[in-house]
Amino acid sequence: MNRRELLKAGAALSASTLSSRLLAAPATQNKLLLVFLRGAYDASNLLIPTSSNFYYEARPNIAIAKPSESLDSALLLDADWGLHPALRTSIYPMFQKGEAAFIPFAGTDDVSRSHFETQDSIELGQPLNSSRNLHSGFLNRLAAQLNGAAAMSFTDQLPLIMQGSQQIANAGLRVKGKNSMDARQSAIISNMYSQTGLAQQVSEGFAVRDEVLRSQQQAEQNEMMQADRNALSTKGFELEARRVAKLMRDKYALGFIDVGGWDTHVNQGGATGALANKFEELGRGLAAYQQEMGTTWRNTTVVVISEFGRTFRENGKRGTDHGHGSVYWVLGGGIKGGRIVGEQVRLEPGKLFQNRDYPVLNEYRAVLGGLFSGIFGLNEKQLQEIFVGVKARNFGLI
Repeated sequence: MNRRELLKAGAALSASTLSSRLLAAPATQNKLLLVFLRGAYDASNLLIPTSSNFYYEARPNIAIAKPSESLDSALLLDADWGLHPALRTSIYPMFQKGEAAFIPFAGTDDVSRSHFETQDSIELGQPLNSSRNLHSGFLNRLAAQLNGAAAMSFTDQLPLIMQGSQQIANAGLRVKGKNSMDARQSAIISNMYSQTGLAQQVSEGFAVRDEVLRSQQQAEQNEMMQADRNALSTKGFELEARRVAKLMRDKYALGFIDVGGWDTHVNQGGATGALANKFEELGRGLAAYQQEMGTTWRNTTVVVISEFGRTFRENGKRGTDHGHGSVYWVLGGGIKGGRIVGEQVRLEPGKLFQNRDYPVLNEYRAVLGGLFSGIFGLNEKQLQEIFVGVKARNFGLI
């Protein structure tokens, strides 16, 4: 082949490559972390309906006081809503800067109030009234639309939400331990698969494992150095969130993490107590994630969801039972936050779902579809591949 033919072939290849890139979803620097609060957290004591007298009547022992100078009162968000005081130094500053927003009355049409059934239905993201592919989670389908953008599930086992046609790795960062295989053993296994179709997967698997182990070692060293200067341990979600941020900042565009322990039937507390402590820990972790992302925070969106909310009225054990509608959080350095968005209703007798719970006015697939469109520039056809039959709702956050 002469020089002219080489140039012609190169031009054809470039045109073909450009065409394929134009047809695919655009490459993106934007990042999304989805945080799933397993156990159905009490959204009514997170985002407090301070203008509702019914709220204070329904919760005589666990309600959060209206905004005042007291440190135990709700943090003022607007005329109708306040934020739990445990988030005073973490999420509240983000809200004030326009980097946090809340979507009340959000959730799924699933009314089973079963943790496992509702978690599964949300993670699948498929219509409830038709046959479903039980091995196709909506974040896996999102990854398929992102033109090869790297995705990771920061969990011990690959969750349903990340299962599907795309090969997505998972790594449980809370598990501490040494590498069970040395370099020689790893090399032997790599050589075994070097001439097979699994060679790349094996190589990538070892690379992810090594990256996670390095992150664990560095985090443990940081914890040891900081523990003596801080009365609050950095273990738990805060430590994990920092490690997730380091990995997502440099490599992953799409991440998933879950946090358990939100089933508060007994003695959940109000401004202080068990639930307040969990809010404080979660808030610190999300603030640590923000800090660790550095300048990448401006291209990052964090969405916090749960399988359902809890009863609007407190129960006889000063806790709350399984409910329906919830409140979603949206955080990020580039969002147009500082607002409570989505369809809302004044909380008063007669407005509760089945006379007990928040109604779902902002269906979760429509909410997430609108966010995915804004974050990644996906069009309607692409969104239909993720949430079939759902019209995305744009609240102007992205």
